Amino acid sequence: MKVELTDITKEFTSLRGRVVALDDISIKIDEGEFFVLLGPSGCGKSTLLNLIAGLEKPTAGRIQFDDKVVADTDRRIFLTPKERNVAFVFQSYALYPHLDVFENIAFPLRIARIEKAEIKKAVEQAAATLEITDLLAVRPAELSGGQRQRVAIARAIVRKPNVFLLDEPLSNLDARLRIAMRAEIKNLQDKLGITTVYVTHDQVEAMGLGDRIAVLNRGKIEQIGTPESLYEKPAGIFVAQFIGSPPMNIIDASIIKADGKLCVVLGNQKLVIPSEKIREIEGLKENHFILGLRPEHITINPPDNAQMLTATIHSVESLGRETAVYLDVDGLAITALCDREGMGKGRQVRVRIHLDKMHIFKGER
Repeated sequence: MKVELTDITKEFTSLRGRVVALDDISIKIDEGEFFVLLGPSGCGKSTLLNLIAGLEKPTAGRIQFDDKVVADTDRRIFLTPKERNVAFVFQSYALYPHLDVFENIAFPLRIARIEKAEIKKAVEQAAATLEITDLLAVRPAELSGGQRQRVAIARAIVRKPNVFLLDEPLSNLDARLRIAMRAEIKNLQDKLGITTVYVTHDQVEAMGLGDRIAVLNRGKIEQIGTPESLYEKPAGIFVAQFIGSPPMNIIDASIIKADGKLCVVLGNQKLVIPSEKIREIEGLKENHFILGLRPEHITINPPDNAQMLTATIHSVESLGRETAVYLDVDGLAITALCDREGMGKGRQVRVRIHLDKMHIFKGER
């Protein structure tokens, strides 16, 4: 089922006065797509999920499931979650402690007054899909976090929803289990083909799960795209730094002409701008810009004789397979990634900046 949000605005009234949680949001989610809402706390992503679910009413705008309008402020249309046939998995799982796993999964079907035989068949099928058949007689207090998560998902899919909604469902799990459950959720969604909207603040989770990602900030959409496009072609500084770990280096830079060549000045040092980036640089109205560079596009003590900067190692952080090296270039803080040892604090090094990979952002930070 396709989900389309058009000009969605959501306002709340609080002790601080009028608060705009979502400001003129428009999104089209394709049938069977795994769509991720990504952003920091308070950006409006959970509010947006609640609006899709029908748990809250928009202040303005329209929401459609295929050709069916489920919310429209102008026409005063608002369908309940039951009428929308959506399934919601909450961060807290929201399992009933006094019911066993079978009854927790069966609960939405009993509310819908489905026949007992059909309920039994549906619950057993959902349990088999989530590999929790042996837990059907167990109560939630006896389950691990991962098992509770599976029960919550089984309860959500048991009535074959049109849209599957998940609000930070892995945030209560440890790191190892999060990775395992992430793969399970993705495989399950691929198998069922249900249109899925998933909320998270974890960009690694978003990149691993999403067919497409909407990055939200302060109630607005910064960018929508595939994980690859967000990483390789961020639309602005916020997305550039929010996507990627360690985050992209954002550096104040200026342009000068030296010996007939355009150069970028970083601190007190300059580098010749490669020919493939000249057109972008010449399009700037001012000689100042914000340079974005991924840590993996900075090489420390390279074997070649390419143009270099001189830097001092400020600190070093082991990331397992790689090492993050925090550099000082004439007062500019720059992070590089390398796979070598011997990067001692205070050591002076030569640094190659791969300007052919740089991103150019206009304006101020």
